Amino acid sequence: MKKVEDDTVHAHWKGAAEMILERCTHYYDLEGNVNSLNNFGRMKFDQIIQGMAASSLRCIAFAHKQVLELEDVNPIGQQKIQDNGLILLGLVGLKDPCRPGVKTAVEDCQYAGVNVKMITGDNVFTATAIATECGILKLNEEMDDGSVVEGVTFRNYTEEERMEKVDKICVMARSSPFDKLLMVQCLKKKGHVVAVTGDGTNDSPALKEADIGLSMGIQGTEVAKESSDIVILDDNFASLATVLRWGRCVYNNIQKFIQFQLTVNVAALTINFVAAVSVGEVPLTAVQLLWVNLIMDTLGALALATEKPTMELMEKPPVGRKEPLITNVMWRNLLAQAFYQIVVLLTLQFKGESIFGVNEKVNDTLIFNTFVLCQVFNEFNARKLEKKNVLEGIHRSKLFLGIIGITIILQVVMVEFLKKFADTERLNWRQWWFCIGIAAASWPIGWLIKCIPVPENPIFSYVNWNKLRCM
Repeated sequence: MKKVEDDTVHAHWKGAAEMILERCTHYYDLEGNVNSLNNFGRMKFDQIIQGMAASSLRCIAFAHKQVLELEDVNPIGQQKIQDNGLILLGLVGLKDPCRPGVKTAVEDCQYAGVNVKMITGDNVFTATAIATECGILKLNEEMDDGSVVEGVTFRNYTEEERMEKVDKICVMARSSPFDKLLMVQCLKKKGHVVAVTGDGTNDSPALKEADIGLSMGIQGTEVAKESSDIVILDDNFASLATVLRWGRCVYNNIQKFIQFQLTVNVAALTINFVAAVSVGEVPLTAVQLLWVNLIMDTLGALALATEKPTMELMEKPPVGRKEPLITNVMWRNLLAQAFYQIVVLLTLQFKGESIFGVNEKVNDTLIFNTFVLCQVFNEFNARKLEKKNVLEGIHRSKLFLGIIGITIILQVVMVEFLKKFADTERLNWRQWWFCIGIAAASWPIGWLIKCIPVPENPIFSYVNWNKLRCM
């Protein structure tokens, strides 16, 4: 507001063009004269606003009003002026170009099965143009097909209509923070895993409600950062594709290690249990089992958990919130490898002395050495849960190869030089090659097993639990 010499007050407004225009009754022409704003004039200004919006410009209007007397004064001394009867000063179109790489990042997210939606306060034409430029909205999609809505329209839907249409909506224009929260709630009710980005204080409810809240580190408010789970330091949407890729990589690496570790545990427990029941002795001593757990839990986890993300991860569909961590593919792989190890090691347990013509202690060392080497080769199988070529990209995993090398060296030291500690006997070259050959057979077995298709639904979903409880 500005007070002039004749004690009148000039108050100025700026904001969304169509909203300011609704409150204007006059406008200035090129000569500076004040003219009445009739329907024809409004239509011309609307065309200008729509033209700017179609060019991805954010259109802002400026208006003012001269007040002869103070209409009201509130308790803190600020003047309250009615926002009607304004005089339009002009329209400005602001270009806010998309950052480089945003369109590529949107395409990467869509390629990975992520449905990207834009919720903005811009008018519907600006929002549509920007969404088309970013790749969120396709050129053949129009407002009439339900992919673009305004916040007030979405807000006024019945709950059934919102649940029916929310999946198809790509752009929500002229939205309020409540509209954003309402969309998050609808998507979660439909079973989707929802990630929300935001930088303002008003985004806080939606960031909290979402499964994953991502705030902006530069322009984001402290309230938004505290309400979010992840802070994007460079305020760049392209970083979301990186977050998505690394998130899938971590999840995939966890699955690799679980499959690998379960194979070790199933094989070790079965072998010792069968041997203890049948002959009253166990082939793997406590120290040997401790050594196996040490190298497999520590070195194995480090090897499999350090695999870097690849674009292949983006080809897979997103994992649902109710999907099991151990998939049917993992059950197939681990049970096949564990069965092979059990068969081989139990054969050595009962027939190894006669096959190799060795004493019991050497035979137990053969069992221990073969078991460890089987895990080393199976670690390569665990790198690829579904792909048959387990050596693909191995040259890029230098840390993985280094850990495998360290594991083999430590195993040689255990067998050949720590006989008293590990309760082992030295093996000759023929026996070493036999252990390596038996362990290496897990590669072709893994290749054959991956040719067997498995159902997509979890194995336990086929069990009728209600029927079992009745029995």
